[in-house]
Amino acid sequence: MLQKISKLLSILGPGLLWAGAAIGVSHLVQSTRAGADYGFALVILVILANLFKYPFFEFGPRYAASTGQTLLVGYKKLGNWAFILYLLLTFLTMFAIVGAVTMVTSGVLIHLTGLAISPQAMSAIILLGSLLILALGHYKLLDNMMKVIIVLLTGTTLVALVAVLANFPVDRVAATPIPDLYTPAAIAFMVALMGWMPSAIDISVWSSIWTMEKRKENPEATTLKNALLDFNVGYVGTAIVAIAFLILGAGVMFGTGQQFSNKAGEFAGQFISLYTGAIGAWSGWLIGIAAFATMFSTSLTCVDAYGRVLSRSWSLIRTGDDNNEKTYWFFALLSIAGALLLMTKFAANMKLMVDVATTLSFLSAPILAILNYKVITSKDVPAEAQPPRWMKILSLLGFLFLTIFAIVYIKSAFFA
Repeated sequence: MLQKISKLLSILGPGLLWAGAAIGVSHLVQSTRAGADYGFALVILVILANLFKYPFFEFGPRYAASTGQTLLVGYKKLGNWAFILYLLLTFLTMFAIVGAVTMVTSGVLIHLTGLAISPQAMSAIILLGSLLILALGHYKLLDNMMKVIIVLLTGTTLVALVAVLANFPVDRVAATPIPDLYTPAAIAFMVALMGWMPSAIDISVWSSIWTMEKRKENPEATTLKNALLDFNVGYVGTAIVAIAFLILGAGVMFGTGQQFSNKAGEFAGQFISLYTGAIGAWSGWLIGIAAFATMFSTSLTCVDAYGRVLSRSWSLIRTGDDNNEKTYWFFALLSIAGALLLMTKFAANMKLMVDVATTLSFLSAPILAILNYKVITSKDVPAEAQPPRWMKILSLLGFLFLTIFAIVYIKSAFFA
């Protein structure tokens, strides 16, 4: 038994890094807000987003494990247009994504420490700390840290969920009318919720890169079977945690008249109070540390991923090979500098920054979904490694789902 667990742990890696990148703003902020503001009305949306996006994320490790190459190479083989389109979408969303996740991380840390420091200054400390960790440990340290962080977050979340369910305010939640879901504001929030639920589709490229990094230290872990097992463990875990956060938000805040603050530090205090109200005041520090570890892991993986993606892209442009990461630190620093600059514009409104970042990700999702589907069904992927028929059908349904919602949002926002 212990030998099987040890083998499973040795296989796990890129999938947990993917989960670490995914479980962050989409879960702590957006899922909790969905429950607090709309009760259980949006739970089906969370489930559908996880279901219909699944193939496009799974294609990342599938492509890397079956071809020994990253999705970046796959895009380049489709044509320069596909590769350039991906890079354009990356630059359009990169700074907003790093900025949004780090702003939330800074709020949690400010609440924990009680320091009289601005969210921007704390964000700068967090991002520079991320660079230091990456410089000291590279992929291996990131891999090991994520296993601990995911267990810590999942454990504390499930404990809080059980406590809330044991005393769930059924009468209050049932008696509270659900807000109108057809207003422009509600549609905008639903799009923002799905934008990073469970995450932005462009992180499928990240997982293909992490799979190749894992192959360097443990080739057996990145066979197609093992790579998909690793990914599925991370993916199912993120879906469960997303629903748990929605239930926590509904059970503690829906119908009480309370609303989450726009300010990062105040939001963090409200979020932690969801747990302490359910479990007890004694749990405040434990929950705070778990929340910080989760958000910090997201900031850390984002900085690492953008450094790797853009340096490999630069290498691919210059030499035709994406195996060179000599410009890693330059692009990692670029993502940090752009994020910090953007934060100055959203200093007093964390929720707006989050909504902008998630909406941009959602509107780009149908494009990236098509690119991933074309890559995984190309002649470069062996027939036995291509997705089964049911997944191809799910991909089509997923593309329609993402496209319809994007059209509804655009119509609501600009042509109402």
